[in-house]
Amino acid sequence: MSEFHEQTEVQQLAEFIARADIQDISPEALWQLKIRVLDTLGVAIGALEAEPIIAIKGLLEDLGGTPQSTMIGGGKTSPERAAFYNSALSRYLDFMDSYLAKGETNHPSDNFGAVLAAAESQDADGTVLLTAFAIAYQVHTRLSDVAPVRAKGFDHTTQGVYAAAAAAAKAFGLNQDQIANAIAIAGTANNALRVTRTGDLSNWKGLAYPQVAKEGTWSALLAGRGITGPTEVFEGNKGFKESIAGDFELDWSAEDLEMVRKSIIKKHNAEIHSQSALDAALDVRGQHGFDVSQIRDIQLKTFDVAYSIIGGGEEGDKRNIQTKEEADHSLPWMLAAILLDGELTPEQYEPHRIVASDVQTLMQKVSIIPDAAFSDRFPDAMPAELTVTLENGTILKATRDSYEGFHDNPLTWDGARKKFDRLATPYANDELRDQIAEIVRNLEEHKVAELTGLLQHVGAER
Repeated sequence: MSEFHEQTEVQQLAEFIARADIQDISPEALWQLKIRVLDTLGVAIGALEAEPIIAIKGLLEDLGGTPQSTMIGGGKTSPERAAFYNSALSRYLDFMDSYLAKGETNHPSDNFGAVLAAAESQDADGTVLLTAFAIAYQVHTRLSDVAPVRAKGFDHTTQGVYAAAAAAAKAFGLNQDQIANAIAIAGTANNALRVTRTGDLSNWKGLAYPQVAKEGTWSALLAGRGITGPTEVFEGNKGFKESIAGDFELDWSAEDLEMVRKSIIKKHNAEIHSQSALDAALDVRGQHGFDVSQIRDIQLKTFDVAYSIIGGGEEGDKRNIQTKEEADHSLPWMLAAILLDGELTPEQYEPHRIVASDVQTLMQKVSIIPDAAFSDRFPDAMPAELTVTLENGTILKATRDSYEGFHDNPLTWDGARKKFDRLATPYANDELRDQIAEIVRNLEEHKVAELTGLLQHVGAER
């Protein structure tokens, strides 16, 4: 790609990435990045004993791989395999952060596995990791803003692979042409289908982005060895615009590194569009006269995206729930579970709880109604109105527009630390959790290897 006479769009993006520097990140955005690092690590550690994670770890141990990058919980392997594994950890619980665009939802922290693996393999310091992570947020969110693909049958990982490749290339220290090649290779080769998240859900719901993290990292490794990719991946004949996204404009020379501030963090262990509705359920649960055994029916009025994805709309019925992947993408099941248990955490997704008769029965009393006025307010708000009617005719109602962790009520460091401790405590003692949190808090002053050296030890006492 060194022979360009006029910059293509991928070269413009590569120029933005090559010049990006931690000094370009505002103090507020840098603080929010650190909060998301801690949140992502907590969510990852909390998934260490999940069945699919154990299977993947066994596969990677059998395959081996040059030990350049740490796998959280112990062991090292090649960067692209570590990116897959660590991204699988941070994605599995479905408890990570999100970004809401009008026609797309994604999870920018899914890129952390690629950034961590690439940065560690280069013996980089925390400034490199944070800069690359900020790039991942910017590329992922902005492409989702201008080029949503969900309605066309493609998964949100389709934009994500550009972010993963860009961030990994930055963390590897590639030059501008190599960055462009990495993005072009990854973007051309990884256009995923939305069927991953429709109908009966499989393990791949939680592994589709780890695949992207792996492929983005691998594309950067190839580009670092001189492998080239299509120079017109965006605008070319049969490129991304013509074949998938449609035409759009994005001036990378005008972009900054602030989009992390517009991302949101989950309060409940549930699909992102459910968060305000679940808060409303807790409000109802706390009202005088509430008796879960006396519920006649439950009605939720919500915005169209929530209805479409998790409420039984265009992406399929959400009442045949047998697995964790199905449960955390079913508004009826999640509302029933939180009304019964008063919380929605990884414990609610234990197999016996998912299929228990009380939650399965209560779920059938839930109706989800999309509301046009609520839809018009999304994604600036997440409106939800929950009405619970009891057998004696008593009506309990609650309305929510946002929640703690939404961009109008951002999660604080203390809030992030509480969530981290709740998820990581079974796998890390007080001292180890304190050490991890302290390095994250002052990441610019540390080598990435200092952080991964601690992450090697989580789960050791289990």
